This record gives sequence, structure tokens and C-alpha cells, in this order.
Amino acid sequence: MNPLIVIPSRLGATRLPGKPLAAIAGEPMIVHVWRRAVASAAGPVLVACADAEIAAAVRLVSGTVVMTDPALPTGSDRVSEAVELVDPDGDFDVVVNLQGDMPTLDPALVRTVLKPLEDARVDIATLAVEIADAREIEDPNVVKIALELDGKRGIGRALYFSRAAIPSGSGARYHHLGIYAYRRAALQRFVGLAQSALERSEKLEQLRALAHGMRIDAAIVETVPLGVDTPADLERARALIGARH
Repeated sequence: MNPLIVIPSRLGATRLPGKPLAAIAGEPMIVHVWRRAVASAAGPVLVACADAEIAAAVRLVSGTVVMTDPALPTGSDRVSEAVELVDPDGDFDVVVNLQGDMPTLDPALVRTVLKPLEDARVDIATLAVEIADAREIEDPNVVKIALELDGKRGIGRALYFSRAAIPSGSGARYHHLGIYAYRRAALQRFVGLAQSALERSEKLEQLRALAHGMRIDAAIVETVPLGVDTPADLERARALIGARH
């Protein structure tokens, strides 16, 4: 595999305006995510954005930026456009879509998300972690993933994603981590697909892929990076990263 890591970023977040530029230990959040992606050594890293302020912050630390159409509706669309702009000949055959709001990300996760793609039948790879806090099971902000597990490899085939408590019955439940590795052709296909009814209902983009017969496998990991969506999340990130510094 020859991966390219792309971090889509925009200033238009409603719950936390200006989120990518929020200062954490003296640097914008997007720079922290970029640094962790670079530290993974999984492949070249670029930030895909439509905002000059984000581009300036990343270039200040010598990061690579690709300016994309501000009208693009999703991060996946932004990633796809950026890849086509920088690599029209298709030299990179795998694309990692790394969210720009995970400043505490363990760099090892960027490498781990590639493992399911060792199976040629898999179109898209992602990550999951077993839920340890029972309160998360009923929390609609925690996306759950129903997996058919291969116990030997620590990888499972995703059968469904939901904000509801799935699956029912006894046994482990898994929290989905929104990091993806696409085969290049799978990403091109995915962004061209129409939204599915379940995607609109659950507000989960990955259900579009399942509805159209694409295969998603998830590697099981043990760490959950803090996703920053609210002012409280931002304060937690500042405390965690400030303590490390």
C-alpha cells in the first residue's frame, strides 16, 4: 500500500466556531492533529481546507495544504477533491481520512487503520474500541458499530452503524472511531453515490457505503482519542495536552 493522509478542515462548525484554530498549548488544534499524523510515519500528510486562516496556520509549521471548493458538503468530498488535485495520476492507492478535531490522537492509530485493507475484499477500513462505560451504550453521541469479528486478527466486518444501542443481547459492544482508510477507487466511488435513507435517518455517512454494497472492516483498538466538538471538550484537550507539555 502507498497511503496518503488527508485531514479535512473547515471553520464552519456550529457548536464550536473557529474550532480548527482554537489554541491548545500555544498552537492551533489543526496543527496538533497534523503533527500527530506526521508522527505516525504512515505516509505523506496534507490538510484539505477552503479557509485561508487554516491554510496559513498549517503553512506556518511547514505543513502541506490543498485549497478545496468551499461549497463541498462533507469532509469526504473535501478529501476526494484534494487527492485528485495533488495526485491526478493515482500514485497513492490508499487514502486515510483523518478528522481535524482529534488533537490527542495516538499516531499508532493511523497505522492500525490500514490493517483491514490487507484483505483485498475490503473497500474501506476503520477503527472500533470496546465500550467500557455502560453510559455510552445509550448515548446517541457515541456511534456504535455492529461487527462480525474475526477473533484471530482483531478485525471485524461492519454490518451496521447506529447511534442506538447495537447489537442487542449479551456480549461486547463497540464504539466506532471516525478514522477511515479508503482504497483510492473506493473513495472515488463513494463520493459519487447518492445518500441513502438510513444515512439521512442516522446522520451517519458510512451507512451510504453499506447501502451500496461496499465492505467496511474495523480493526479493534484500545484507545479513544478525544474528539473536540464543544467548549467543554476543548478545555479537556487543553488540560490533557498542557499536562504533557
